[in-house]
Amino acid sequence: MKKIYIIAIIMVGVAIAMLTSAADDMSTYATFADAEQSGERVKIAGQLSKDKEMHYDPETDPNYFSFYIKDAEGDERKVVLLSEKPQDFELSEQIVLTGSMKGDEFVATDMLMKCPSKYKEEEVYIKSEAG
Repeated sequence: MKKIYIIAIIMVGVAIAMLTSAADDMSTYATFADAEQSGERVKIAGQLSKDKEMHYDPETDPNYFSFYIKDAEGDERKVVLLSEKPQDFELSEQIVLTGSMKGDEFVATDMLMKCPSKYKEEEVYIKSEAG
């Protein structure tokens, strides 16, 4: 066999391995109820409950931040993020958490935040001019 064929076969094998490992992370969004039933790592999208308590004490434990969010079905639960509190957390419009349920709490290891657009006021102004 030629060297080029051997290299091509190895590259195809590596590509298949990479796609398989990437497919594990391509999960759909779940709700708290789904997370309770499955017991596995899931992604939950929700909105921050700003009227509920947020707890972060970096002197005691810098990798413990707790807060409450509502999922797509309106179910509100306590979330424990095993990381520091993100900057401008209270301004987030939507939060996507990756983690699993532990009792009544959702323990998250990763978090993505959708923050308000700095162009929102300009957007409103343009829309009101058009109408």
